[in-house]
Amino acid sequence: MVDPKGSHCPTISYRPIQPLDLAVLEKIHGDLFPIRYEPEFFLNVVHHTNIVSWGAVDRGRSDGRSNELIGFVTARVVAADQSEQIGDMLRRDSLKTDKTLVYILTLGVVKSYRNLGIASVLVREAINYAANIVSCRGVYLHVIAYNKSAIGFYKKMSFNCARRLENFYYINGHHYDAYLFVYYVNGGRSPCSPLDLVATLVTCLRNLCKSLTARLRTDDEKRITRWSKFRESTCLLLTQNKRIISTDNGVCQYV
Repeated sequence: MVDPKGSHCPTISYRPIQPLDLAVLEKIHGDLFPIRYEPEFFLNVVHHTNIVSWGAVDRGRSDGRSNELIGFVTARVVAADQSEQIGDMLRRDSLKTDKTLVYILTLGVVKSYRNLGIASVLVREAINYAANIVSCRGVYLHVIAYNKSAIGFYKKMSFNCARRLENFYYINGHHYDAYLFVYYVNGGRSPCSPLDLVATLVTCLRNLCKSLTARLRTDDEKRITRWSKFRESTCLLLTQNKRIISTDNGVCQYV
């Protein structure tokens, strides 16, 4: 394996995963993940059978392997109402029967090509793919609880850590918890998202302002009515208390 951080300057390019990638794809998965995947999984990836994928290659390699995979992301589209872990965390209007989600199955970059932003580009490919599906409301994935670097990576990519799933993985005779991460697209969000809380707060403030305005208007009208009645009563009282004063010429004068 070349050292891209040494004298070699990598020229990273991205392309769909192809059947010629089968052997390398299997090897990288075996090197990176503690979970062993069935041969059928890799065949589905390279033949695009219900799985979408993107691969990264280094076009700058001079060893004749410029088209060999150095990174990948695999994903599939699932119905939102059939996803047990994430379905109940979407807004009710996002759970209509035609709504979907994109589930990232695997993401990996060979060790010597890490920290070059390759994983970020691959994840953005998956996000852009999901955003271009009108019915899609989010991208989600699972991360084993002890993988701190992956957890930090997805948080940096603006994924939301939705929940912790106990004993989600069973590897080599041991159970491990997992974190569920979600990236919402096309208006999808959880019922208790920050945006919903802000919208609720704005609505409450708007209703409070309307209530105060109406109360002030009512108080003003009441004061005006009382003042009008007071003036009428005063005028009536003055009229009733007027005295007729006779003058020498017999003309009546009101005072």
